[in-house]
Amino acid sequence: MPVKPIVLACFAAVLAACGSNTSAPVTTEAPVQKSVVYFTEDISPEGLVKIYDKISENVNGKVAIKVHTGEPHGPNIIPRDMVKALQQHIPNSNLVETNTLYEGGRHTTELHRQTIKTNGWDFCEVDIMDADGAVMLPIKGGKHFKEMSVGKNLLNYDSMVVLTHFKGHTMGGFGGSLKNIAIGCADGKVGKAMQHGSSGADLWRANKELFMENMVEGGKAVTDHFGKNIVYINVLRNMSVDCDCSGTSAAEPKTRNIGILASTDILAVDQASVDMVYALPDEESHDLKERIESRKGLHQLTYMKEMGMGNNEYELVNID
Repeated sequence: MPVKPIVLACFAAVLAACGSNTSAPVTTEAPVQKSVVYFTEDISPEGLVKIYDKISENVNGKVAIKVHTGEPHGPNIIPRDMVKALQQHIPNSNLVETNTLYEGGRHTTELHRQTIKTNGWDFCEVDIMDADGAVMLPIKGGKHFKEMSVGKNLLNYDSMVVLTHFKGHTMGGFGGSLKNIAIGCADGKVGKAMQHGSSGADLWRANKELFMENMVEGGKAVTDHFGKNIVYINVLRNMSVDCDCSGTSAAEPKTRNIGILASTDILAVDQASVDMVYALPDEESHDLKERIESRKGLHQLTYMKEMGMGNNEYELVNID
């Protein structure tokens, strides 16, 4: 369902208010530089390829397309025809993932391979990056970590396209581009446990604010590694309050399908995604907002800004 004009108007008001300070005196200082976030309502293979081309200038060499493969038969994952079209559009690319810390359909490489086939991701190579171990990536300026354990095969890539199904998340409040590379690139045995601050039965009782900061620092290891050679696409479709790791038990989405957002700035694209959800009428956005706020999910955005990972002030460019 496309975004209605009233929602776009409401979102425009959100943008106008973002970062404003009506009590500030007039100065001659240069205006704050905003990051560009591209937007299309066209949630289709053609729309995805079109918006990717707006941010692809520095994507080169061997390219990792980071997706969330989801648990078996997950109803809300990004449609396969969209992902296939993008992968075939990007030369020398393949999908990448890592195994999970929790037990499920992706807990081991063998089970993960079965899930990849079940969910239809086997149209190209899918590199389970921690299948043969992990490596430590340094984190510049980390407060909680100086390095993060990620799937070893991440080092085989020159560029990364972070293709994310934006939705809710049991612990993160929401899962955007940050979660996709933070938890998503960390290896299943070490890196994911580092970010959760616990393992096993204690996994779901991690401190909420600390978990957000751990996740941000885990994501920063990846952004630091790729530098300018990483871009971000969030697909705002089938936005359940539950992550795709919930599989068939995920709650039915109540929010409308909004569109696709893309940027070279990870904070800007996740901020814009959250802003678009918050601009929806309350009957659509209430459950997802409650999930985000009850988990302190907005701290992902504030801590990314604190860590210098991007800009929360952005210009939305509609490409339709």
